[in-house]
Amino acid sequence: MIHVTDEQFSEFVDEAIRKLPKEHLKAVQNVAFVYAEEPTPLQREELKLQCHQTLFGLYEGVPLARRQGVTNYPPDKITIFKGPMEAACDTIEGLKEEVRHTVWHEVAHYFGLDHEQIHALER
Repeated sequence: MIHVTDEQFSEFVDEAIRKLPKEHLKAVQNVAFVYAEEPTPLQREELKLQCHQTLFGLYEGVPLARRQGVTNYPPDKITIFKGPMEAACDTIEGLKEEVRHTVWHEVAHYFGLDHEQIHALER
């Protein structure tokens, strides 16, 4: 387990966003990237998480692949959860890598990929 300040964690998230492939980053529009300490009770309930389960990140919105050219959707939101990542990581570098991976994973959801497709890309 490792602990970092909110400012450090915010910088890790910003760095992970900057490291996204440029062609993908250009296509990410109207998305708020935020971080929170833990998933909210409502988020946990909506995702049917058990008490022993947690999240590192969450995409909330309408994926690009389902928009069919409609542009008047409210902003999408990607939340990166600090507490679960700190609990899972033992080093600053490990935490940075987990943040980078989670940002990439949630952006993949924004583009419309499901977990099976994301895991196939990761292999």
